[in-house]
Amino acid sequence: MEKYKATIRGDNIEWDGEAPDAVKDGKLVRVEVTLVSKPVKQSKRNAVRAVAALKEIASRGGISSIPDPVAWQREIRKDRPLPGRD
Repeated sequence: MEKYKATIRGDNIEWDGEAPDAVKDGKLVRVEVTLVSKPVKQSKRNAVRAVAALKEIASRGGISSIPDPVAWQREIRKDRPLPGRD
């Protein structure tokens, strides 16, 4: 059995280092998760810094590489095949 370290954030797994090759290839990978520590609380300081960064982006008029945010969001949210539901 191979072991990899990762952090779960919501429904996503963020790999701490290299991810399994099958994951990189976009294949469906079955896993068993064992919690090795209690949930990590995000510090208030990080939240304040994140809000400040977003306000800075907004004050500059948004992200210049996205000329039409509404069209961009529609494109991002297009239906896509769900894993394991061929």
